[in-house]
Amino acid sequence: MATKGATFQAIMADLKARKFSPIYILMGEEAYYIDQIADYIAENVLSPEERDFNQTIVFGADTTAVQVADMARRYPMMAEYQVVIVKEAQNIRSLDALEKYLKAPVESTILVWCHKNGKIDGRKAVVSLAASVGVVFESKKMREFELPNFIENYLKQHQATIDQKASQMIADHIGSDLSRLTSELDKVLVSFAGKTDRRVTPEIVEEQIGVSKDFNPFELKNAIVSKNVFKANQIVKYFDSNPKAGSIYALLPMLFTFFQNLMIAHYAPQKRNENDIADALDLKSAWGAKDYLTGMRYYSPRKTLDIISKIREIDAKSKGLDNPNTSAGDLMKELIFFILH
Repeated sequence: MATKGATFQAIMADLKARKFSPIYILMGEEAYYIDQIADYIAENVLSPEERDFNQTIVFGADTTAVQVADMARRYPMMAEYQVVIVKEAQNIRSLDALEKYLKAPVESTILVWCHKNGKIDGRKAVVSLAASVGVVFESKKMREFELPNFIENYLKQHQATIDQKASQMIADHIGSDLSRLTSELDKVLVSFAGKTDRRVTPEIVEEQIGVSKDFNPFELKNAIVSKNVFKANQIVKYFDSNPKAGSIYALLPMLFTFFQNLMIAHYAPQKRNENDIADALDLKSAWGAKDYLTGMRYYSPRKTLDIISKIREIDAKSKGLDNPNTSAGDLMKELIFFILH
């Protein structure tokens, strides 16, 4: 199995079918998928009895590529394979020894190279060599609009469902840290033990994850979309008293994405209905297009452009640029007032 650009699903399908490669280069900004693949290999390739002599796990800060290559050249003892897993491999500077090993890898060795927080320069020979004999996988950060679909699929795999508001509440509250996200979803799933109704509602999200069903980023966006000044100010006031419920650092990307898409919707060739808007914005369903149809009624193209500029200004100020002492809460109030007036 020689693959470059393999998907997580394809890699896991092959692993579960016991179709193994001599090398797995797992790299990228999203640690979740790297850990999922490495952990599956560690727990399923060898039996517990075989692991004592045939499975080695090392960390990049404590080893070198030369040492890893020497480990990989060993042959298994009373087993079909030996497994060598290198965690935090981004801490290994020189890859020359790995490159040399990949020119003649040992077929009975499964070498897993976990390079987090970035990727190996694609121009390096080690990447093309690994792709020619094994698997090269880049684990990319999930984009904000993809999170609800990830949440729904994760719960579906565990025989649970979720409504769209609850899904968006969780996505807005936790963000794209998939390890933390799945940990919170697992907490919800544990609460379903012994229950026949396994549907996640906003009330369950509030109870298990601690996100208010009435005062959360999802509800703030709804208030802004429909220009409900009273509700928006209520929520902002709540956030000011409960910063963990909705920080400006979580709100800014959400609002920027909405108004950026709203600008695209304003100038879409066809914008008669939800399906037209969904096509223009490449949305997975027409459900998400409702907000943009509503938003176009309340925010003109000129106002939308001004809001995008204001969000950029507030983002810079929130990072300390030209802002000696304005608090995050006051910056949020300034932005919401500008949007709504």
